Amino acid sequence: MHSSEQIFELHNITYSYPGENVPVLGDISLRICRGEKICILGANGTGKSTLLKLLSGLIQHHSGSFKAFGTEITANAFTNPAFLSAYHQKVGFIFQNSDAQLFCSTVKEEISFGLLQLGLSPDEVQQRVQDVMMLLKISGLKDKTPFKLSGGEKKKVALASILVLNPQVLILDEPTNGLDPRTQRSLVELLNQLSNAGKTIITSTHNLELVQEISDRAVVFGEDHQIAKDAATREVFEDIDLLKQVNLVDEYYHRHGDGNHAHYHMHNY
Repeated sequence: MHSSEQIFELHNITYSYPGENVPVLGDISLRICRGEKICILGANGTGKSTLLKLLSGLIQHHSGSFKAFGTEITANAFTNPAFLSAYHQKVGFIFQNSDAQLFCSTVKEEISFGLLQLGLSPDEVQQRVQDVMMLLKISGLKDKTPFKLSGGEKKKVALASILVLNPQVLILDEPTNGLDPRTQRSLVELLNQLSNAGKTIITSTHNLELVQEISDRAVVFGEDHQIAKDAATREVFEDIDLLKQVNLVDEYYHRHGDGNHAHYHMHNY
């Protein structure tokens, strides 16, 4: 159950990558409240990952206004190390490619890294690291080298390195990419567990069959880099014409008569 407290407010946001004339985010307005479970949907290149990076404080908008936790985020806000550190304690981002996130020599060091920057006592760091490794069932990996792990193990370590900071908001870019079915299922269960604990969960995914499990609300990007629909997830999935229009499903899409199951014939991006 989410509250009416707004965590993110975006008004007429645009963003273009350097050297590109066409904005990858075009005039985006969006509000996200504490405790929501949201999926960002759209074909490749429509702006999903860019939006997540903006919310995560990794890039700065070019025009429009962006508020986070009631504070206006200006173009130079993240040049202040104290502000940046505080922001990243509140907002955790899980990259699509876990290798982009892992750089320490052991799993335990990887998960400890963010906590050590906060100046916590060694005992507290150790306890929190142990707790998050038990939660994700990766205690047996603690002395292993992250880059030698499997894709699923890397994803869990990357997630642990963020969860150990106890962020209010968890942002995940294509979190199930490359995961086997069992690991994917455990991730879905974990996200719902975190949501039930009051976390705000924002996910982008191409895995449409999981969207209704991990979100109550869906924000759909069109190929014009603008929001084509922002509504309850169930309502979005009932709008077959929209899903075809934004190139998420094709004409072979169909539902079973009971409405509880759907088969998606998706394009390979």
